Amino acid sequence: MPASRLPFTVIGGFLGAGKTTLLNRWLREAKGLRMAVLVNDFGALNIDADLIAATHGDTTALTNGCVCCQIGDDLGRALVDVIEAKKPFDAVVIEASGVSDPWRIAQIGMAAPELSLEGVIVLVDASVAARQSADPLLADTLARQLKSADLVVLNKADIASAEALAEARAWVEGNAPGTPCIETVEAAVPLALVSGLSQPALAPHACGPGCHHDHDHDHDHDHNHDHNHDHDHDLDHDHDHGHGTPDHGAIFQTWSAQPEATIPAAMLRAWLREMPPGVLRLKGLLRTGRGAQGDEWSEVQYAGRHGSVRKVSPPPGPARAGVVAIGLQGHLPEKMLKEFFAA
Repeated sequence: MPASRLPFTVIGGFLGAGKTTLLNRWLREAKGLRMAVLVNDFGALNIDADLIAATHGDTTALTNGCVCCQIGDDLGRALVDVIEAKKPFDAVVIEASGVSDPWRIAQIGMAAPELSLEGVIVLVDASVAARQSADPLLADTLARQLKSADLVVLNKADIASAEALAEARAWVEGNAPGTPCIETVEAAVPLALVSGLSQPALAPHACGPGCHHDHDHDHDHDHNHDHNHDHDHDLDHDHDHGHGTPDHGAIFQTWSAQPEATIPAAMLRAWLREMPPGVLRLKGLLRTGRGAQGDEWSEVQYAGRHGSVRKVSPPPGPARAGVVAIGLQGHLPEKMLKEFFAA
């Protein structure tokens, strides 16, 4: 088994929803983080010329350490190549084709014990969603994609009329009730939100070279479970929907803490199942018990609708717990987060 599991994210959505725009944005934001981006046709990505280092067959190496690979019909083989790469990657991002079910692709990745699902993002073209969903030839495919999502991105909000945007919101809520939904222009979703690369700055790192995951852990990727709470989808947040790129800081809000308390894993799992509305992403390293060898540590993850608590070996040397949460500006429940992690 590898020292730590490789996080992977699946991006889905119908043709023209903005998947390629999102991938290009993430590749530009990578800044030294090694991502393996697996796509059906990387020629369609139109990667910035100054990022391309070399192209060999179906693989393009980028100057920032990322790699784009055209997977065709052999996703399993492509994932094996990524897992066995001599120079390890930090994350894997898989783009589903415009007519496929992203959850089926997520299940293929989940079959590999070396990988850890971070989330499924589904993009929706807000300007045409209502019209497309009314087409009997498309309705089932579009609804199935939504039901796979941990996060729905209503993209192209700047060109959608007020009526179209309202209809798109209603359609999303009707097909994926309770799923976090954000509105964007030019797929402005920050890489850290669901990519697994938002690990808080801890000393030392949560999973260094000596880290090892205890795979006898309890976590679910059940997309049919009910958190029994209502997510607030009234996202009329105050930012400019002009044609420029939105400022991530104006749209998204981050909260972090370094809890001193020991929080039992069972309590964490129960809290994740009842996650307060407004939290889109949470990740951290926490003390979860005390054993014969000293403090017991766990990595906690939450993305969209599912969470997990995984035991990790004690970090080498003096360690501090840390947790980071991301949500929409004005919707992140900081008070509830502070109360839970301070209790």
